Amino acid sequence: MKKGSVNRRGFLKGAAAGAAALVAKPAAQAQAQEATQTRPAAVVPNAAQLAAETGPPRGRVERIVENPGSDFMMDVIKSLNFEYITTNPGSSFQGLHESIINYGGNTKPELLTCCHEESAVAMAHGYAKIEGKPIMALLHGTVGTQHGSMAIYNAYADRVPIFLVIGNHMDAGARPPGVNWYHSAQDMGAMVRDFTKWDDNPASLAAMANSSIRAYRMMMTPPMGPVAIVIDSEMQENGMPAGPRPRIPKLTMPSPPQGNMAAVREAAKMLVAAQAPRIRINCQRAARTPEGMRLVTELAELLQCPVNGNGERMHIPSRHPLAGNGYQAYPVDLVLDLEVQGGGAAPANAKSISISSLDLFIKSNIRDFQPLSQADLAISGDAEATLPSLIEEVKRQITGDRKRVFEERGKRIGEAHAKQREQAIEEARYGWDSSPISLARLAAELWPLIKNEDWSLVGWQGFIGGWPGRLWNMNKHYHYIGGQGGGGIGYNAPAAVGAALANRKYGRLSINIQTDGDMNYAPGV
Repeated sequence: MKKGSVNRRGFLKGAAAGAAALVAKPAAQAQAQEATQTRPAAVVPNAAQLAAETGPPRGRVERIVENPGSDFMMDVIKSLNFEYITTNPGSSFQGLHESIINYGGNTKPELLTCCHEESAVAMAHGYAKIEGKPIMALLHGTVGTQHGSMAIYNAYADRVPIFLVIGNHMDAGARPPGVNWYHSAQDMGAMVRDFTKWDDNPASLAAMANSSIRAYRMMMTPPMGPVAIVIDSEMQENGMPAGPRPRIPKLTMPSPPQGNMAAVREAAKMLVAAQAPRIRINCQRAARTPEGMRLVTELAELLQCPVNGNGERMHIPSRHPLAGNGYQAYPVDLVLDLEVQGGGAAPANAKSISISSLDLFIKSNIRDFQPLSQADLAISGDAEATLPSLIEEVKRQITGDRKRVFEERGKRIGEAHAKQREQAIEEARYGWDSSPISLARLAAELWPLIKNEDWSLVGWQGFIGGWPGRLWNMNKHYHYIGGQGGGGIGYNAPAAVGAALANRKYGRLSINIQTDGDMNYAPGV
């Protein structure tokens, strides 16, 4: 127990006793006032009822625990180095809530209260895509979990890590009467099990520590995704068990799975020999970090081949000559798919290579795995982790003659890219003077105002025609963080808040062009 925690618990005890003493006064006043009033024709709230709404809360003298289990839970949470916890407060985690504030000092993590659980989880979603690491979202029982489920699903489909902690009144003998029975469940994690990477319901503090470390490791190992730990209210509020304090396991992160080296060499051979290769990339999985974006760009430059992304997050600078599909009638004969679900569909007569970790983690119910891959060479492994060895193998196999062929190919692709950019500028002029203002003009007018700033587009550009990506110079990983992942509306506004929170420490300007329909789903950000 940290120094000063006895004083804190003593304060709570005194506050509870004081509240109990105050209860009598409003009740006595209510009785006297009710006796002197003439009953009106219409029934209106009496003084006692009004006092219940506006007066001091009815005091509850609870047991006083000076070293509760929630303090140990706070130590576990601090060991995971979260910056923030987003939550809509609820009774099922009131013990942990109190420990966050008083035992943990409300720092690392700092508690951020939200108006809705969907907003709380979506904030964590946006934050992780900027910072590259998760924060924690704290949910109340069945109702909080259901409210947050849409945002959890979006993060799952987007392969974004979020550490979920869900409160539960597990013990029926200790469960408070009334509504808490509706908010409790035998298997709380079942509601989100189909779209979380892992969940657990630990029955002891030692198990909670072990499960939390395990969950963090699983969450951050590609393919990433949200995890959930359910914590019982009694385990939070009861005193620490007698005996030695439970041990918090050391957090050691495993290396991401890499593709088989023999298969990587074969992939390099096919790429070097191809006449018109193209890289096709699922951006949120294959270039999830700045290093991933750098590696994709390096491979494209080595091969002088076009890179076509799915428009979600950055994978290559938007004005890079190799960005896009290549020149008109580019005769694709080989496609390299990086984390593309189902391997995608290669053009007729073209061969394909797939590097993906998605087959390493598939669930039966959610059909996000897409059609079965038809790749000619399938490599199981994290694409970002496999790219360094693929790049080195391509370098080793390139000859002087092939390099000259690549350079000529790259020149033609670059010329086509420049024409596509000119075409985008021309198309942006259509309806320039229309009212309401066109989306293209909105993006075009905004660009001169931000181009000299350190900026970050933190909202999905799919709602605005993709115009920022066509007109702005996006060359940093944080310049665009993509969209919902699972197509669930209500993501944009709260995710933008979370991303802006992450950008704040870097002094970046965060930009979200918010659409009204999406805003109406989750307005209370």
